[in-house]
Amino acid sequence: MKTSKVTGQDHSLWHVLGPVTACLVIVGTGVLDTVSTELGYSHYAEKPIPGLPGFLSMPFNSLINLGYVILGIYWLAQDEKATGMKGQNGRYLKNVFSWMAVVYGPVQWARIWTQAQWAAVLDQWFTLPIFAWAIIWCNSILNSWGSNHVLAIEFFSLSSYFLSKVHPQGFELALAVHILWALTSGLRLQRKYGDATSRMYFILAFVSCLGFVNLKLLDHWLAQYFVFQRLTGHFWSKICDILQFHYAFRFLTYLDHC
Repeated sequence: MKTSKVTGQDHSLWHVLGPVTACLVIVGTGVLDTVSTELGYSHYAEKPIPGLPGFLSMPFNSLINLGYVILGIYWLAQDEKATGMKGQNGRYLKNVFSWMAVVYGPVQWARIWTQAQWAAVLDQWFTLPIFAWAIIWCNSILNSWGSNHVLAIEFFSLSSYFLSKVHPQGFELALAVHILWALTSGLRLQRKYGDATSRMYFILAFVSCLGFVNLKLLDHWLAQYFVFQRLTGHFWSKICDILQFHYAFRFLTYLDHC
């Protein structure tokens, strides 16, 4: 198996904070204020509980975002002995993915709390480079991608969000492209280097992705059933998203061990 050559040192935190800062600055200019987003509690099946502070008004949809932070910290703590990976490149790829999870949780919580346009935009926007990083990691194992490839894909991923400026469903189109690209990259990696264990991780990640997408879309429809009236479809979609993240880690660290 080829090894990826992305960076000689692990500056993973700064390589996440750099794009995050750039996104915050761009959002702060107001250029994305016209992007179509879903704002207001009516877009969620979970009913706000009167008397709770704003950051817990929908307690289950709020607190579930801690799961991303916990997941990211867990994977940051996994060393070469735990993952089987060797060398700085695999550790760097894993740690960037981990920091993305740590950052993503508070951004989603801010959206639930504030119901503000800036938070909704960041929530949508940050989803894209997370899927892009799975693409990068797969292709780094397959093709020994270097820094130029990584920068190009991340730039493409972040730029693709501006489709939402030209069409109301621009974000959904960009997200669909990212998901399909990540899926095909994972399939190529599985076919070339995979075994029964990696296939199990890939299937679990794929099923979790389906749950993430469909449970969110069916949030209000599922609320007609008692079991989904407090722990709603949106809540379970976030559970699936965290599991998707986790099994992507499992799949990629399992195969990135040379």
